[in-house]
Parts: sequence; structure tokens; C-alpha cells
Amino acid sequence: MKNPGKSIIAACIALVVGGLALGQEADACTRFVYHGADGQVITGRSMDYKVDTDTHLWIFPRGMKRNGEAGPRSLEWTSRYGSVIAGAYDFSTTDGMNEAGLVANILWLAESEYPERDSGKPGLSIAAWAQYMLDSFASVDEAVKALSSEPFTLVTDSAPGEQRLATLHLSLSDASGDSAIIEYIKGRQVIHHSRDYQVMTNSPVFEEQLALDKYWQAIGGTVMLPGTNRAADRFARASFYVNALPRSEDPVEAIASAFSVIRNVSVPYGITTPDQPNIASTRWRTVADHKRRLYFFESALAPNVFWVDLKKIDFSAQSGKTRRLDLGRFQRTIHSGEASAQFKETAPFRFLGI
Repeated sequence: MKNPGKSIIAACIALVVGGLALGQEADACTRFVYHGADGQVITGRSMDYKVDTDTHLWIFPRGMKRNGEAGPRSLEWTSRYGSVIAGAYDFSTTDGMNEAGLVANILWLAESEYPERDSGKPGLSIAAWAQYMLDSFASVDEAVKALSSEPFTLVTDSAPGEQRLATLHLSLSDASGDSAIIEYIKGRQVIHHSRDYQVMTNSPVFEEQLALDKYWQAIGGTVMLPGTNRAADRFARASFYVNALPRSEDPVEAIASAFSVIRNVSVPYGITTPDQPNIASTRWRTVADHKRRLYFFESALAPNVFWVDLKKIDFSAQSGKTRRLDLGRFQRTIHSGEASAQFKETAPFRFLGI
């Protein structure tokens, strides 16, 4: 990884050594990218939130006409790639993989500040941000090049039952193992692009997370690792374990290793911490096998891991089929094995309008 500035490192070490809580994280999630043997690339993520997000899985084909749902002058596009996604409230894409092997993950970042919408650029609802990436790009590099010109203005709004605005950042990973983290800091888009950027959590901003990671690397994960549910501690554990995993050539073992890491950094279901009210339970986990195009899903309230094989899906525009896999309230519905045949044809949801 690139070396952050000394001043940032010193400030972050002071936070760690002084034991100051990073209490500004609102709803916690973790994401990592595992680089395995024989070109294996696996992305794992946890969805941690204080309330149920009414998550279901969707299949979207190519050729869908999309609208950024940001009022007048909204961004419009047609999907170039089909995808399998995990939605929230049936108005937002929070996670998913497209047929080219690009994975997008949305996580909370309290420090996010989005630009004022006065640039004349088309608007994009934050609820459609991840889907735009999955619809439009096959690789991280392609996406980063397109985003460098800032072709849209990202527009946010409040989540259901919330007074606060949704403040999110986005991660991308692809079948080559490339990775990017996109944040909006003080109204400006910031892109961190490197194969080395394997881990993302929540607060503080990504540049400061790298400094914290450097601190813990100097200590060594076999000596001591931070064990709390705070974002910075989860980042340190995920960073150590994802690089300590054996590089098994057996894809089943590789998936098992990825699940073991994302479970390690999950927050126990139902936990309450009086002095840290913003730490949230893990609701569900996904593991995406980029090479084999497999998308695994595990709910905290269902006993089975199941998966979707994207190679078995007809994503053609001619099929025109949008399909949904109902996971039930709190994702309690039990699915097992390969589940692509269990999706039911359903009208597509409309992204949250701003």
C-alpha cells in the first residue's frame, strides 16, 4: 500500500494508543478482497445495520432503461451488463456482482459530504450508485476512468425512519483482483485505486484507515489484534486475516476461508453497547467468487448459506426478465444450494427518488 503522510499516521496512532472511541460510525459494515491461488479473487462483505433493511435478491438483465431518480436532469442510461444484487427496502442496490465479475458494495461513512447540485451535471440518486456501476462497467479500471471526469452529481436523502442523510462510500472489485474505494469528502470525489486496497470499513475516511492499518502491521497480527466492533478494529483484523489465509487451489476451501474472515469481523446479532449506540448487528453477509461467478448469501437469522450461479442465468435483453428471490422478513426464509431457479419474475423496483 502507499505510505500515508507522517502526520496522519501520528494522529491515528494517538487515537489508538489513547483508546479514543471512533463513536461517529453510524452503521457498521466490512468489506475485503481475497487474492487466492490460480487467479482466484473473492470479495466478502457484511451488512451491519440497526434495523432490518428488508433485503431481497434481484436478477437484472441487460438492456434495462435506467433513471437516476434525482428529479429534473437525472442521469439516464441503459444497462450493458446483467447483475445479481442485494437490495434494501426494494428501492436501493447495496451489494452485487455483474456477469463480467465486477462487484460493488455500499458501506456507511459518516464523514461523507456530497457536492451541491449546481454544476449542471445530471443527478444520480445515492440509491442507484452501486447499480450504475454494475450496469455500466466490466472492470475497476474502466469504472475509475469513467468516474475521473465526474459525469454525474451524486444526490443523497434520508433513509426510512431516519432524520439523518444517507452518507455512504462505494467499493469496487473485479475478476483481476483490482480494487477501488470511492468517497466524497468535503464535497469532492476522492478515488483510491489499487489492487492493494483490499479492505474497507467505515469511519474514519479511507486515508486514515490506511494509517491505522500501518500501525497494526508494525505490531503484527500474531502478537496482538484489536478485538472490538469499532470500524478501525474490524479493518485491522480483516486486513491481517485476509492476507494470512492459505492460498488453497481448492475453490471450496477458498470460499470457506473468505466466510471465516467475514464472520470474524461481524457484529454479534442483537448486541447492545450502551456507550456505543451506533454499533449495529450484522444482518447478512455475502461472498462473491469473481472467477466462478458465484454469489453467496448468508443471513444471520437463517441456518443455510446459499448461492446464485450467474453462469446459469439468461441476462440477455431479449429475455427482459427481472426476477426476485424473496428472503422474507429479517431474511428468515430458508434457501439452500444453488438458488437461481428459485427467483420469481417480478417488476423491477424504482430507486429512491430525491
